[in-house]
Amino acid sequence: MIDAGLRLGRYEIVAPIGAGGMGEVFRAYDTNLQRPIALKVLSLEAAGDAQRVRRFQQEARAASALNHPNILHVYEVGEATVGQQRLHFIAMELVDGATLRSHFTNQTDERRLLQFLAQVADALAKAHASGILHRDLKPENVVVTNDGFAKVLDFGLAKLLEPSPPALDHDTPTAVLTRAGAIVGTPAYMSPEQVEGRELDQRSDIFSLGSILYEAVAHRRAFDGSNVVDVMHKIVHDEPRPLAERQLNAIVTRCLRKDPAKRYGSAAELAHDLREYLTAAAAPVSPRSRNLWFARLSAYFWSL
Repeated sequence: MIDAGLRLGRYEIVAPIGAGGMGEVFRAYDTNLQRPIALKVLSLEAAGDAQRVRRFQQEARAASALNHPNILHVYEVGEATVGQQRLHFIAMELVDGATLRSHFTNQTDERRLLQFLAQVADALAKAHASGILHRDLKPENVVVTNDGFAKVLDFGLAKLLEPSPPALDHDTPTAVLTRAGAIVGTPAYMSPEQVEGRELDQRSDIFSLGSILYEAVAHRRAFDGSNVVDVMHKIVHDEPRPLAERQLNAIVTRCLRKDPAKRYGSAAELAHDLREYLTAAAAPVSPRSRNLWFARLSAYFWSL
């Protein structure tokens, strides 16, 4: 039991923030640097599972390597003995804000949502350039700060991108995360290749972001069903209903192509198109200019 006042090394627990599949997150206080932080503590059940401990450590290594305003900053990964128990933890930036999911629920203005999601694309571009996949992108893993910045968190399922699949040495963290048939992620936002347990690259994260984009605009999930199997089947075989706004629909459709080769090649390119769309939508646009912009996107699709 982790209660207020408990010390894990230099960090003092203040209050619980939330819990997930791998552990709990607490508001804590760094007694050395005298600042509030968020402390993610691996559950005791998970700590007894070598694979989960490796994944937890992978989260810390992946996230701590990234320095970007739209990515939650990781300060330290460590261990502490409390009584007879050895606890694994990650000390992270404490963000005051609300999840992107809550902005969906509160019906935040569509333009603001798209601005947040362009920032998420920026964060993915940075991670991908550093050789890191997120692999569990969803509205709950994006926090919007009170001053209006989106921050991507929870790289617990992150995988280091490699030029070729490693040998299946089951004693290594990489093998645990990449072996064929291992499905890791949240079903409604998975890519088809993730559902099928195939090797992933950055275009899988782009598909996940496309699913979030669709939901932000349509107010419904791109792929929904009565159960997990139904959802996964639709991700692999079905197409979502088109969005009403055809230019935005063209962007989202490109994200959600079943074939990764037909998606955006980079998150930076997606961020660029989202901001172009937002700029065009904010300014008076002549029919000719609008048609030229749409013709450019149409030409791209016809070239596939």
